[in-house]
Amino acid sequence: MSVARSFPSPSSPVVPLPLGTDAPATCEVPHFAPVRVRGGRSQLRRLLRHRRRAAAAGLAVTAAALVAAGPGESGPARGHPVAEPVRQHRAVERVSAPVRIADGATVRLLRPGDRVDVIAAEESAPGRGGAEVVARGARVSKVPEPLDVAAGSGALVVLSVPRSTAARLAGASATARLAVTLC
Repeated sequence: MSVARSFPSPSSPVVPLPLGTDAPATCEVPHFAPVRVRGGRSQLRRLLRHRRRAAAAGLAVTAAALVAAGPGESGPARGHPVAEPVRQHRAVERVSAPVRIADGATVRLLRPGDRVDVIAAEESAPGRGGAEVVARGARVSKVPEPLDVAAGSGALVVLSVPRSTAARLAGASATARLAVTLC
């Protein structure tokens, strides 16, 4: 049986269809035996019969809760050997060291955050190659603008280095010409 549906036009009123004409035909549900869950009531009885297991399970849950909570404010946990305390390494104290580099054009290439090696070349032995690395991986903190434009005076750069390296830089700048290489 087919029911013809008519779509109302915008000018005609909406007419509802009779109830039940749009539902599918009914069918019978086959008969089946009821589903029963086994052991629902007997689990509690079985647990009460095995009291030792129930007590052991309760103790295990309590012990796990106490271990998870950890020791309170009373001190370290009892029964565990005390390990040697971890030695705290003293942080390397970094200082800012102003260094005059012989080649001012090289300093103009540097930007704050760059890593450089500082090399000292002895002025007394120009032909013998007496160069030594004074600082490795020093971080450039600041590149100040040059105040004088003298060609032979070099340029200033501020490096962040450990305190011991700053002392070596100051000593080397008094006796040698310093140069930098980018890392």
